[in-house]
Amino acid sequence: MTTYRLHYFPESGNSYKLALMLTLCGQSFEPVWTDFGGGVTRTAEWRASVNPMGEIPVLEEHGVRLTQTAPILLRLAKRYGQFGAANEQEQFEVLRWLFWDNQKLSGFMATYRYRRAFTPSADAKVQDFLRKRVDDFLGILAGEVAQRPFIIGDRPTVADLSLCGYLSFPVEESGYDLAARFPDVHAWLQRIVALPGRKPPYELLPGARLKRYV
Repeated sequence: MTTYRLHYFPESGNSYKLALMLTLCGQSFEPVWTDFGGGVTRTAEWRASVNPMGEIPVLEEHGVRLTQTAPILLRLAKRYGQFGAANEQEQFEVLRWLFWDNQKLSGFMATYRYRRAFTPSADAKVQDFLRKRVDDFLGILAGEVAQRPFIIGDRPTVADLSLCGYLSFPVEESGYDLAARFPDVHAWLQRIVALPGRKPPYELLPGARLKRYV
């Protein structure tokens, strides 16, 4: 049996993606809270001992440290035979949406939400730029999940678990009322919420939280 340790901080949507995947696959993990707000991931010591990329999350398997959320999700899908692709075409679609999410939806939503909720004086012009990009990406996602239950078809894959990561936190943090503004995205999220064993981010990721300014 694989023993997992997950290095995370509670507000990290990427950490949530891995915690959710492990949980839905029936796996437990040892939570390793990381003082992201205190700057520990920027220290030379942490980077030398945990992740030279200076990023959270990090998943340890029997002491081997794995980094970058998307390849870890794919590794877990293959290992447990859940939330993966059934054929070559599905594999292409899963990868396509994982890459898009990393570069577009998660990348911009993470930055917008962090600056909005966890910094004291976010630049309004920067926030306006970021929000316009997030609006665009949510519109793209809405158009897709209006056509089918999950992003590539009738069943959820790791692409869905990736796309939902930063959309699963409280509306007070992001300022996005998805039910009102993007009802198709909200309905898709509710299908993910209904998956057996699913838990919300702050239930899976305990520990001290960042100071919130909204």
